[in-house]
Order: sequence, then C-alpha cells, then structure tokens
Amino acid sequence: MMNCQEGLSKNSVVGLGLGQFLSLLITSTGLLSSELAKKGINAPTSQSFLNYILLALVYGGIMLYRRKALKQAKWYYYVLLGLVDVEANFLVVKAYQYTSITSVMLLDCWSIPCVLLFTWFFLKTKYRFKKLVGVVICIAGLVIVIFSDVHSADRASGSNPIKGDLLVIAGATLYAVSNVGEEFFVKSADRVELMSFLGIFGAIVSAVQISILERSELKSIHWSAGAALPFVGFSVAMFLFYSGVPILLKISGSTMLNLSLLTSDMWAVLIRIFAYHEKVDWMYFVAFAVVTAGLIVYSVGDKMEENPAEVGDEEVEQSKHFDEEAGMSNPDHNFASSSAVEKDELASNDDLKKEREGKKF
Repeated sequence: MMNCQEGLSKNSVVGLGLGQFLSLLITSTGLLSSELAKKGINAPTSQSFLNYILLALVYGGIMLYRRKALKQAKWYYYVLLGLVDVEANFLVVKAYQYTSITSVMLLDCWSIPCVLLFTWFFLKTKYRFKKLVGVVICIAGLVIVIFSDVHSADRASGSNPIKGDLLVIAGATLYAVSNVGEEFFVKSADRVELMSFLGIFGAIVSAVQISILERSELKSIHWSAGAALPFVGFSVAMFLFYSGVPILLKISGSTMLNLSLLTSDMWAVLIRIFAYHEKVDWMYFVAFAVVTAGLIVYSVGDKMEENPAEVGDEEVEQSKHFDEEAGMSNPDHNFASSSAVEKDELASNDDLKKEREGKKF
C-alpha cells in the first residue's frame, strides 16, 4: 500500500486529470480553428487577441486588488514571453489554412523533444530513465496514429500541406520556448503575475500585428453568428487553457504538459465519432491506451524525485533561521544566559584569589 502511494502521489493524479482537461480544451480550439478556416476566415492573431484581453482584465484585476509588490523585477522577460507566445499561436492557427487538423495535432508534438532539451539546458532539469521511458511510450502511441493516418483522406487535405506542416513545426518550437519560460516564471514568480503580464503584453503585440497584417481580412469578414460564435468559443477555451497551464507546470513541469496534450488528437477522434458519426480506425483506440500508459509511467514516483541531501540542507537552514529568530525574540533568555556565564567566571576568579592568599600565609 505504501509503495502504491509513493508511486502515484496525489499531485500525480491531479496532474494527470488536469492534463487531460487541458487536452480537451486544446482539442476544442483546434476544431474551432478548423471551422473558421473552412468558412474562409484567415485571422489567426485576431483569434488569440480576445484571449489575451481576458487574461489582462481578469488576472490584472486580481493583481491590482492584492496590491502586492512584483516578485519578478525583470519585466522585459514578460515582453519576450508575450511575443513568443503570440507568434506561436499565429503560426499554428495559420497552419489550419493550409493543412488538416490531424496534421496540425500530430506535428504539434514536435514541442516535446524541444521542451526536454530546453528544460535540461536552461532549467537544469534532470530526467531519470523511468521518465524517459514514459516519453518514449507516449511518442510510440503517437506513431500508431500516424500509421493509421497515412492513407487517410483527411491527412492529405489542405491547399498546401507542406507549407502548413512547416508552420506547425515552427509554432511547436515557439510553444516549447513559451512553456519552458512559463515554467520558470511560475516557480520563481507568481501565477497571477505571470498571467496578467502575459495578457497585457500579449494583447499589445497582437494589436500591433493585427493592425499590420489583418486589417483588410477583418473588414472582409461577414460577422454572422456562424462566424462570431467560433471566434468567441476559441477565446474562452484558450482563456481556460492558459489559466490551467501554470497550475500543471507547477505540479508536473512543462514536459508533462506537452505529453498530456498528445491525447488531443484522440479526443478529436472521439468527437468525430460521437458528434459527426464518422468511422475511424481501431488503431486510434490502441494509441489512446498507449499514450495514457506512457503518461502514468512518466508520473509514477514523483515523490521520490526529490534529492534527500537538498531536503536535509534546507531543514538545517530553516533550523538555524528559527534559532536566530528565537534568540532575537527572547532577549531576556540571552541576558540570563550571559549573566550565568559571567557569574561562573567571577566565582572561578574568587577561588583563585583565595588560593593565592592561602599560599602567602
């Protein structure tokens, strides 16, 4: 029973559940982007703009209400993070104009090896062999889906699949940079601070980019309910996704986030089955099971990842700090201790003096 509890901790279970919720949200954004592309709407930056506005209003309002000092003084890092995040969203959403939703979701997993490399190089994250095995199992599940999609008509759809695939790979690389940056900020700064500044600077960058690239496109859109609802739905789903990402990053890290998003393609398949009554290959279900197994293997034993030496050093430092505070807060005790020492010294001096006087006589 103890081994089971140590193997799959409460944080691991929460991380797995939250990861699948985020995967469902990213699936919904993919479906909505695909619907907008089918309607001929080509405004990728505008789709994400409302999400950044929501982040700035909600989390910026919370930050102002708390009236706390900023934990991260280097604000220009947030500017770079906002720029990278906006361009990642732009490239991936733009790819739906040229290739299929299946291709986008499959190639988006390029962010996983990028995240592994970036966290190892910049955050000094060390991955045990067990976690690497979990990553390999997850990718193996994705390979099963790719083999199932090789001869699919959906796989070949799109006006320029090669261009779309290159856009996805570029966007996935920027997503990896953004996720690793968010992991750093959420562990060194504050989640509310991160989301508010990401919303503010993301909105500013998006507004500038819209004014340059998408003004004519927005004017040409016939704003009916069929066009407005996917726009709003995309923004709401993205807002929920961005709100949940820092929580998962703090619990399990950016690698676990990207591994969890591998199941988004499987969720899309299930939606196609039950919502659109489409028939899909049985290998999708095998792939879903394999990816799920890989996530569990990656999550098992998170409690044992801590370094006992580091924990011990931290406890020693806390003990020293506590002793110093106790001494400062109880001056009477310090005075009594020093007085007792002085009395002992005086007593020893008196004895020595008497002994010398006795020798004289």
